[in-house]
Amino acid sequence: MAIGLRHNKHSAKKTSSRLRRQIRVRKKVNGTADRPRLVVSKSSKHLFAQVIDDVAGVTLVSASTMESDLRGAEANKTDKAKTVGGLIADRAKAAGIDSVVFDRAGNKYHGRIAALADAARESGLGF
Repeated sequence: MAIGLRHNKHSAKKTSSRLRRQIRVRKKVNGTADRPRLVVSKSSKHLFAQVIDDVAGVTLVSASTMESDLRGAEANKTDKAKTVGGLIADRAKAAGIDSVVFDRAGNKYHGRIAALADAARESGLGF
């Protein structure tokens, strides 16, 4: 029983630390109509990306691994993140967005987050 308590305490600390980092970064990173914010959030199974104009308070484009063509794909999570990065870049360019501000939402720039960012850059999205 003590192991379960220790695990919950550890995950609560990780979550609160991530939220602190997210708030600290969000003070400086702000999306405008000229350069919207590309925010990436993740769960244990899925990855979500949105391009947001913070001034107007609207989501301009989005992509995630929850979409039907990616849900059934037989690929690992990192490969799916690369696919989402390419999708978000293509959708943003179709909406007339060439440059964004990257917001990793307090997550480390590592693994799936880095794979998504690199794929978006390779597809022509500037940040």
